[in-house]
Amino acid sequence: MAAMKEDRGDLDLTRRIEELDKSLSIALEVNDKFQRENKKLADKVRVAEGETSIVKGIGINSPEMRAMKKSIEEKDELIQELRMRIRDMLLISEQHRSILGAEITDRKRLEKEVKDLKVQMSEYLSVRTRGAGSVS
Repeated sequence: MAAMKEDRGDLDLTRRIEELDKSLSIALEVNDKFQRENKKLADKVRVAEGETSIVKGIGINSPEMRAMKKSIEEKDELIQELRMRIRDMLLISEQHRSILGAEITDRKRLEKEVKDLKVQMSEYLSVRTRGAGSVS
């Protein structure tokens, strides 16, 4: 019986070793998986850090940014100049409207005067013609 227990003990130890081997294999696989994922994440971090340094390098004092600022300033000056020209044109337009209104008023007054003079001239000629006809 002792031999059986010893055989059984050896069998139990063999099973235990197999279980530990399986556990070790699983642990190694999990460790490999985590190391691969860790490497991928480390690569992503390096890429992100590189992009961040590029963005910082392009910063406010970069030639591109200075050129962009200069372009914006030039466009702002042009916009200001165009606004001033529009304001001047609006003033001129208002003056022209005022002058045109006065010209229209004068024209209407002169047309009325001409019409009145025509009526007076017609009446005068009519009276003269009748008066000349009755004198003869």
